[in-house]
Amino acid sequence: MGACPLNSNPEITPNSKKAAATPLACILLIVSYWWTILLHFARRHALTRHNTNMFRPLRFMVLLPVMITATLQSQPSPEQVNHFFDDDYFQFNPTAGTASGFHQYDARLEDYSKSGIDSQRKTLHLAEREFSALPEDPDRDLILNYIRATLLDLEQIRSWQKNPDNYSSGITDSVFVIMSRNFAPAADRLKSVIARERQFPSVFQAARANLKNPPRIYTQIALEQLPGIISFFQSDVPAAFRQVTDQALLADFQKSNDAAINELKQYQSFLQNDLLPRSSGDFRLGPKLFSKKLLYEEMADVPLARLLEIGMADLRRNQEAFKETAAKIDPAKTPQQILEEMTRDHPAPDRLLQAFRDVLGGLKEYIIAHQIITIPSPVLPIPEETPPFMRALTTASMDTPGPYEKIAKEAFFNVTLPESSWSPKQVEEHMEGFSRGTIISTAIHEAYPGHYVQFLWMQTIPDKVRKLLGASSNSEGWAHYCEQMMLDEGYGNGDLKLRLGQLQDALLRDARYIVGIEMHTGHMTYGQGIDFFVKEGYQTRTNGERETKRGTSNPTYLYYTLGKLEILKLREDYKKMRGSAFTLEEFHDRFMREGTPPIKIVRKALLGNDSPVL
Repeated sequence: MGACPLNSNPEITPNSKKAAATPLACILLIVSYWWTILLHFARRHALTRHNTNMFRPLRFMVLLPVMITATLQSQPSPEQVNHFFDDDYFQFNPTAGTASGFHQYDARLEDYSKSGIDSQRKTLHLAEREFSALPEDPDRDLILNYIRATLLDLEQIRSWQKNPDNYSSGITDSVFVIMSRNFAPAADRLKSVIARERQFPSVFQAARANLKNPPRIYTQIALEQLPGIISFFQSDVPAAFRQVTDQALLADFQKSNDAAINELKQYQSFLQNDLLPRSSGDFRLGPKLFSKKLLYEEMADVPLARLLEIGMADLRRNQEAFKETAAKIDPAKTPQQILEEMTRDHPAPDRLLQAFRDVLGGLKEYIIAHQIITIPSPVLPIPEETPPFMRALTTASMDTPGPYEKIAKEAFFNVTLPESSWSPKQVEEHMEGFSRGTIISTAIHEAYPGHYVQFLWMQTIPDKVRKLLGASSNSEGWAHYCEQMMLDEGYGNGDLKLRLGQLQDALLRDARYIVGIEMHTGHMTYGQGIDFFVKEGYQTRTNGERETKRGTSNPTYLYYTLGKLEILKLREDYKKMRGSAFTLEEFHDRFMREGTPPIKIVRKALLGNDSPVL
């Protein structure tokens, strides 16, 4: 008997090395193909009608051919991957669709209702069974971890019942991603904004129905955010579309935007007068949920006690190095006095953009000359003044397009300049945040060789799963690792003040690491968290309060230090394996080719084993 004709179709053939060499394999592939179509139909029905009862028998039947063919398939097929993103990911996350460059989702908004959440849960459970039946594979594991992390949040952490800021900040982000890039004419993008704004009433209706006894700190954070959000819709959203001249369209926008502002003000009143008095929930996850969240999001399976030991050891190392470096600079001054002096070493406001341009160009040249990492494109990010509608949100940031953006492909390095209306004191306070050392560390972290270089490498990766799913311990771990690595490789010619600034940033991340674990496992109070940032992380009390507050709703913000330490260990292990053939550039290039998955996946790809990440 001849070869199975389905082998010629890569969308159907799971693995060309094993597929359909026998009649049985042909039959199994044909059955699997038709059952995949049936499963796809079942999942679409679940999405559109919120009703999967009629397909319950099919869910178990569909697993049979999937399990039978599992030995023939080494990784999720392109069809399965596309179905996952179309049916399970972007259908429930249209804002992420816009940000990724899939603009068919631009007019849609997330369904925040209980029925929408139930539909997502059912769909994800079905997808989990489908992908669990496949053999272990990095892309399959990435998809499963995303599914399990999302289900953990929906079913056990239940942030949709606890965090009122999810609703008001969520809709703000949905409009922001349309405003922030010129992927279509302004009039077309404004139509999408109007379409999303018209769905806001249902979001706040869902919020009032869903929110049950949130932690008081969560309601307070939402109330603190709302004045800025209201101002965003009053001033920044209209400013982003000033070039639109269609009067009928502008009238529609005026109506939808006024309604959006009114909805936000009513929500603010609801939080202040109704929800806040009855907000007495506990923000702490507890050890079990914290460990699960860390496992699913970062593939970190180190016991919490050991994880804490590792973080404390890194904190002590950095504290000692900080004190030694400060003493070398000026033994007669305290480290804090030296840091205060460093903040006054900044460019004039009208030279700030040029200062960043000079640093970016110099960093790029240094990286190339010292063969630190291959830079896939000669194109620099474009330093520009932060757009008006973003100035309240950031002082400096990279704005890179989504991995599938086809039109607005420029990358902008946004820098917030002082406002012309500010007093000299306000200008000076703002500029102290742009000291020479801060400009360099920010440029390293955000651009060269941090986030921007990683973005350039992502453009070369054909794998859809790797383009769309990743881990913060990789992306933020890489950027944080680069801050230290560049100085270790000689950038700055041994400038001790640069090193002191880098160490203070490292101590900030160490404090996040420890406070996140201790606070969410019940071993540290909120007030003790603030004190830890001040006393052990060498931060101001204002910054300590801000950072501890962040940690209540971002419990695993240890991923900066976690990822950095994992990368450093991987580098040392890779160096041992490669011996005299090791080069830093080759290691970094290999690391980049894997995308941004958890370091555990990168580690296995580079070392060929499952050795410990820490």
